[in-house]
Parts: sequence; C-alpha cells; structure tokens
Amino acid sequence: MSLLRAKTQDVFNEPACEKNRGKDAKARKEGCSKPLTPGAAAGGCAFDGAKIVLQPITDVAHLIHGPLACEGNSWDNRGAASSGPTLWRTSFTTDLTELDVVMGQGERKLFKAIREIKEAYGPPAIFVYPTCVTALIGDDIEAVCKRAAEKFGLPVVPVNAPGFVGSKNLGNKLAGEALLEHVIGTVEPDDAGPYDINILGEFNLSGEFWLVKPLLDRLGIRVRACIPGDARYLDIACAHRARAAMVVCSTALINLARKMEQRWDIPFFEGSFYGITDTSEALRQISQLLVKKGADPEILGRTEALIAEEEAIAWKKLAAYRPRLEGKRVLLNTGGVKSWSVVHALMEIGIEIVGTSVKKSTVEDKERIKQILKDDNHMLEQMAARELYAMLSECKADIMLSGGRTQFIALKAKTPWLDINQERQHPYAGYDGMVELVRQIDLAIHNPIWRQVREPAPWDCQPAVREELPSTKSETATLHAVQEFAGTTADDFGEC
Repeated sequence: MSLLRAKTQDVFNEPACEKNRGKDAKARKEGCSKPLTPGAAAGGCAFDGAKIVLQPITDVAHLIHGPLACEGNSWDNRGAASSGPTLWRTSFTTDLTELDVVMGQGERKLFKAIREIKEAYGPPAIFVYPTCVTALIGDDIEAVCKRAAEKFGLPVVPVNAPGFVGSKNLGNKLAGEALLEHVIGTVEPDDAGPYDINILGEFNLSGEFWLVKPLLDRLGIRVRACIPGDARYLDIACAHRARAAMVVCSTALINLARKMEQRWDIPFFEGSFYGITDTSEALRQISQLLVKKGADPEILGRTEALIAEEEAIAWKKLAAYRPRLEGKRVLLNTGGVKSWSVVHALMEIGIEIVGTSVKKSTVEDKERIKQILKDDNHMLEQMAARELYAMLSECKADIMLSGGRTQFIALKAKTPWLDINQERQHPYAGYDGMVELVRQIDLAIHNPIWRQVREPAPWDCQPAVREELPSTKSETATLHAVQEFAGTTADDFGEC
C-alpha cells in the first residue's frame, strides 16, 4: 500500500503539466480530482481509467483480481478496434467471493488464474489489475506476478490502480507508469530505423487511426507503437527505439511521454488528427521532429506534397456540404482534445460554435479554444442537465455533439444529436474522417424526422367539422346527440 501511495503522489507531481506547475506543494499533492458530490456520478475510478488505457492492447490477457462486478462494469467500455488478435475481448477475472476474502485465498486464486490463462491461451503477456477489495485486504500483487512470471516464462504485469486511489484520469497515468516500469524497453528490436515514431493516447475508436496510418505509410514513417489503439505487446516493448512521438490526449499519457523523453531522448509534441488543418499540422510536426533526430530533410518536401494533395481532395468533397451547413449552430458537450480540435474542424466549413465544454480539458486545451474562438464566452466549465435542456429547447443550437450519457437531453429537446465520444460508430480522424464527420452532421440536421416530431401531436389538435349540412334528419340527430354528449356545439370545434 505504501508503494502504491508513493507512485500515486509521483503521478500527481507531473512537471509536464502547466496547471500542476502553477500549484504550491500542498495543492499538488491533492491532485486534480474534484471532491465528489453525494448522489452524483463520479465519472469513473482509477481502475476504470487503467483498463481504458491498457485493454486496447489486443494480444494481451487482461486479468482482473477482484469481485465479478468490477470486471463486468469495466469490460469492453470503449469502441476500440483491432486488426488482428481478439484476446483482449475475452473477460478474465478471479471472481473473489466473501469466503475467499475471509479465508485469505486471494493470492492463491490469482496464481491459479494466471496458470490457467497461460495454458489455455498462451498470450505474450498477462496484465493483472487489483481492485478496491484486493488492495484493501493487502494481497501482494507484485509478488504473485513476479513469481508467476518466473514459473510460467512470460511477462506478468501488475497494474496498481485500484479504484479508490482516485479518478479515471489518475488511472490513465498509473497505467502509463505500469508500461514504463514493466513493458517498454524490455525487448530490443532488430529493425529500428530513422523514421520510427510512437503515437500516445490514440485509442483507435471505430478504427479511426486506420484513416491516419496510410498517410504515414506514404511518407515512409513507421508507427513503432500506437499506445494503446490496436497495439501488440511486442510493439510496446520495443517503443523505446522510436525517434519521435506524438501525444494525442495529453491528460491521459503526458507522464509517459515526458519520461520516455527523459530516458530515451524521444522528443514529443501534442497534436490532433481531427480536422483538415490539425491533421496537416500534425504531419508537419512529425516530419520536423524526425529531421531533428537525423532523418533525411527531403521528407519535409514529401510531407508538404502529400498535404497539398490530400487537402485539395478533402476540400472538394466538403464543398458540397458548405451551402447546407454554413451558419448552422453546434453545441459541443465533450472534453479533452476534442474540445478544441473538433471546434477548429467545424469552423473550417463555416459552422458556428455556440458553446464547448471544458470540464475535462487541460489549461493548454482552454488556451487553444480561446485562440480559435477569439474569446472565452463560449467555454462551458460545467452545465447541468436542466441548463443543457433549456439551451437546446430554446433553439440556441441546431445540433449537439456529445457522448451517449447526454443524448436523451437532446432528444427530449427535439434537437439533432451526434455521438462524438468513445461509443461512436463512425471514424472522424484524418482527412477522410473530417469528411465523414461533416456528412454525419448533415444527415442528422436534415433528417426529416425532426420536422415531424416538432409538429403538434394529434391529440393536441381539435378535429375540424365539415361545413356541409347533414343531408338527412338521421344525420342531424346523430350530430346533435354527439355534441350534447361532449358538451359542445359546432362552433366550439375549430381547426388544428
């Protein structure tokens, strides 16, 4: 427990974080997590954050040491995609019960589970995640993993991020620490080259990194390791021989990028693959870092040629959507890198941003938003569901882009909604991804269903009465009988 506390405090003291550097020593030890409000959702625990970062490593067995519900709540909670192995989609847990806790059988059960996974699946490595229960009862995960690795001849990596130590973001960073301590640098590649890079914080949601990788391939740039999207254990183990790195989501793995630069002299920058301009700028910065590390400067010219070609194709495709979307108002309820990169991407085709959430954004993210929007009036620090509903129901936005948790607010306000977070079904990265994002926004806004649902309901309208007089006495008597029963006269009936 003391070792875990020391690691947690080390992660809190992150020199690469501008916000952290501005704090005093006492505030820095408290970390960045806000105190939880009773009755409110915590937004994920450290264990959940660690699983998010490590589970997309596709050929590894991920073993959760704890009660069954911990694995049930965290399994497959992101739309990451794999181009090969599917072992990461299999759920492994020691399924501790009350009897195991009372009788002290946790460590023995963990060792047995590691052996069964080794014999049945033969993975290149096994990642072990302690949970709140096993951390509190004092199971020595480090010792069990070390003994199992010696016994079975494969890496068994302890990921010390039980839920109670902090927020999901802290769990992201603790997962990076586990990779740094137990995985990265453990294998020496025999094919290292001057054009090898790492991509950190890219989760390959809906396979969107596959829209970016062909661009790098055309430039002769090899992705040594994409952490964690569609990654393999061996690739991550060799990641220390890359020449440069790009950090896509700084809040998740900035500590990993900084320490890899310190240990192996791998320079990094923070960028985005969302939007045409940001994708082009990311390609430029990657090429420039490689040149600084010894690559042939001719790659700079090839990069500019590729950018010019791809931008021309993308803008030609987007031209068809500009007349339909120019002036449309978008509300972004997301966070992190998307809070500014998607803003820039949408403004490129004339869409107006009425607000963007910065609840999960870093200081650097907020500064980028200010530069793009020219002010901070559209930055929403925190918006309650009632306020979000009021904003949408008053037609201050034509569409909301957010995660699945707030989709029903938009639907209740009869406003189009598009998923922009990890559950999304469409890839939005790179040049082709930008075209796809605009296409989905166009489909959502101009879907004819919205015109129908905004019309008054049939039961809110009074039926109109025919102006023609009844042709027979029987019809007249029937009409008077109906009117008398309803307590109305013909004059009371109006048009809808």
